[in-house]
Amino acid sequence: MSKLHIKKGDIVFVNTGEDKGKTGRVLQVLVKDSRAIVEGINMVSKHTKPNAKNPQGGIEKKEAPIHISNLNVVDPKSGKPTRIGRKLNEEGALVRYSKKSGEEIK
Repeated sequence: MSKLHIKKGDIVFVNTGEDKGKTGRVLQVLVKDSRAIVEGINMVSKHTKPNAKNPQGGIEKKEAPIHISNLNVVDPKSGKPTRIGRKLNEEGALVRYSKKSGEEIK
């Protein structure tokens, strides 16, 4: 299985779908499904039964996973969506970099 271009904590741009054009922070990456959960993106209504945490129950809004092919990492320099490359840095470690600006992504 190949590596994914998105990691937890990245700021990503949504290319397609209902939330096209929005940006958000990656909360979780589901590697097996090639999906990511992004803060404030792909919100769904989930019906919950009353429980100890929520004694009233009701409808709760939460983020649903979105396929990573619909996401692009935001360039740290320009703030625009960019593709990701990998290269060896001075210490010999493999790092991700922005193909637009060439800047390393932390």
